[in-house]
Amino acid sequence: MLTTGHTILVTGGASGIGLALVERFLENRNHLIVCGRRESRLAELKTKYPSIETRVCDIAEPRQREALVNWVTGTFPALNGLVNNAGIQRRVRIADERDWEGTREEIAINFEAPIHLTMMLLPHLMAQPRAVVVNVTSGLSFVPLAATPVYCATKAALHSFTLSLRHQLAGSSVEVIEVIPPAVDTDLGGPGLHTFGVNVDEFADAAMKQLGEGSQEVSYGFAQQASRASREQLDEIFKRMNAPPQSRT
Repeated sequence: MLTTGHTILVTGGASGIGLALVERFLENRNHLIVCGRRESRLAELKTKYPSIETRVCDIAEPRQREALVNWVTGTFPALNGLVNNAGIQRRVRIADERDWEGTREEIAINFEAPIHLTMMLLPHLMAQPRAVVVNVTSGLSFVPLAATPVYCATKAALHSFTLSLRHQLAGSSVEVIEVIPPAVDTDLGGPGLHTFGVNVDEFADAAMKQLGEGSQEVSYGFAQQASRASREQLDEIFKRMNAPPQSRT
């Protein structure tokens, strides 16, 4: 993993897990480029860390993704890292859901955008002596929380894509890494929904340690358990995780 002295684009890097990783990449003397949808958050980030380059970009929209890639490769020719971190999580009951636009956006941000950005940036990255693509998935890639069905499906798909991408790029200059977080105490899905999760700094410190050790699959806590579980264990975790609150033990 490129841990020091590199130029890295991080999507959704102004808050949550993305921000925690950005801060640690900065500590390791990397040049960071952060994109996100909220201009106010990016402005706060720039004020706190003036060396970070920022760009407002809604990666749910293909044309904005294309503009981002054209800008970043033209402005920062040394770019050799892409961290596909941006994601949204919606709690929906499929039988009652009528908001296709919200569902489409969730799929676009969580799955379509990482594939599109990777495809567009690979020619540039493969021309570098060393480069990396990091996809941030989830412990829910392996065992879904039924209350967030689209999110879990997109993360499972991104996990599958990451395995195939790593296989296809074996022997090239581009390393492919998957970061698999457990539930982390961030505002993913809305404020207060993940207060039970792991502290974001605790997770980010553990993730950076594994990245520094050369791990291509970075996981922690529940996510580590789920990513290595047997089918029987996954079935048991699913039943326990999705049981009514009063019946959980």
